[in-house]
Formats: sequence, C-alpha cells, structure tokens
Amino acid sequence: MCAIAGILFKHDKNRKFKLTTGAALTEILDATLHRGPDSSGWALYRDPLEDLIRMRFFISVNGGARSDRERIRSVLAGQGVEIVKEEVLGCTLGLQARFKGNLLELTHAIEKDLKPVSMGQRLDILKDVGQPRALAPDYQIRDFNGSHGIAHIRLATESGVHPDTAHPFWACGFSDIATVHNGQITNYWIMRRRLERHGMTFQTENDTELIAVYLAFQMSREATLEEALKASLEDLDGTFSYLVATKDAIGYAKDKLAAKPMVKYEDDEMIAISSEEVGINRLFPGKALETSEPAPLTYGLWSRES
Repeated sequence: MCAIAGILFKHDKNRKFKLTTGAALTEILDATLHRGPDSSGWALYRDPLEDLIRMRFFISVNGGARSDRERIRSVLAGQGVEIVKEEVLGCTLGLQARFKGNLLELTHAIEKDLKPVSMGQRLDILKDVGQPRALAPDYQIRDFNGSHGIAHIRLATESGVHPDTAHPFWACGFSDIATVHNGQITNYWIMRRRLERHGMTFQTENDTELIAVYLAFQMSREATLEEALKASLEDLDGTFSYLVATKDAIGYAKDKLAAKPMVKYEDDEMIAISSEEVGINRLFPGKALETSEPAPLTYGLWSRES
C-alpha cells in the first residue's frame, strides 16, 4: 500500500480554508499513515519567478554536502546555468537560476554527475525517508501556501527505502510535471524502453517515474494533458490510481479494476484528494462531507480558474 494526496485551490479570492496548502497535504498523509510509513514527499507549486527557474538536487547529509554543492555549481556553470540563490533543506539543495536552454538536453548533460529532484518555473519537490509530520519542519512544508500540490507516503515493496525512491517523481527533463501513484505498472519495462528510444530520460526504476515521463512525452507530442491521461488508460497495464500535477492543474487516472482507492472532495473553493476518506475528514473535523470516488477506467482534470 501507499497513499496519495492532492490539494488545488480554484482561485485566490478570499480563501476561507484556514490550513496552509502544505499543512493540508501533511494532514492528509498523516491521517493515512497506516498505508505507507517508510518515506514521504510533496510536489509544491510555488509562485513563478521572473526569468528564473527552480531546481532541486539531492546532496549528501553525512559530511559530503559541501563537495556536493561545489560539484553542482561547477557542472551547472558548464551548461550555462547561472545560479542566483541557494537553499539547503534536508538532503536537498534548492536553486533559483537563469537558464534559457532546453531542460531535457540539460538533464541528459548532467545526469551522470548530479541527482536532480525537480525543475520548473513553479515545481519544487521535497522528499525523504521518514514520516510526514517528522519531515515537514525540516523541509518547511507547513509554510507553503501556494495554489496546489500533490503528496505521497510510501510502503516500500519493490525497491529500497531511500530519498530518491520516495515519491513524488518529476517528469525528468520537463518543466513543472510531477506524479504520485498507488499501485503497480506491470508493463513498466516495455514502456520504459519504448520511451527511451524516443530520447526520454529516467533516474530510477520506479514505475511512478514512468507515469510522469509517459505523460510528459505525450504532451511533448502536442497532446493535451487530458488526452495524455486518456491514452495512459490504454497504454499502461496494472492496477493504479495516480495523480499528476502541472503548473496550473491536477489530473487523475484509475485503471479498469479500480482496486486502488481514491476519494475526492470538492466545493466552490478547492479540490481535495486522498487515498481514504479519513484523509479528507482530517481537513474538516466534525463536518459532514459529500465525497465521491472516481469510477473504474476514468480520468479527469481540475484546473485553476484564470
């Protein structure tokens, strides 16, 4: 088992919901902790920076952080990246930088030397080994009150418990696309090799990363996100419920068996998603809620209002 979570505020007008976006995601994860106590992660969509992109990289936490930071600076400088600001959070180094080139080409150029976590104008992925309440202070999660985000807690079943195997996963080489997932993609290697032949890059052997890269590839071929979600139901085999986030939307897809739960709450202000209703209830204590669960073999998309 694992648990997924998502929050999207439809607009910024007179927000009545009292929790920050980061706090709300953390509460959903904590309420469903029995589904995945091994690692936690958040994909947060911060305000865009004029002429800058956000980058985050894994760094060592046992004495090698300084040399890692120096190597990151050197490698990025060699690719024409101008670092404007640095910030260390937990086992990651976050950067604000100027870069006018192609992110996929940059990823290909640095993948042997560095471990990128995320890149984008808005996307910032923070993830680590441990439980959400314990990690949230180290990564300043509760301070985040942006427009939307997705999150995950993991029960490791097929790979070790490490920060880089925690979810969410960035669509490597593509700005602002991230996924979280509960389930298993059984045609992982077939799909991965197919995407690699088209020049796509993978950092791990986690099937959730495949979903992110698959969707990004579809959109790079001029498919809309909604079209990519629909295509995934035909191309991806297995049992799954997943969320994908972009700079201004959250989407979902569920396989035909619908063995992996996902519950949705919606009102005039927000969308909230959890693997179990207890996660939604944590956000609205004592309130009777009308929730729903998407049907088998369905997909959907919730976008920010302009």
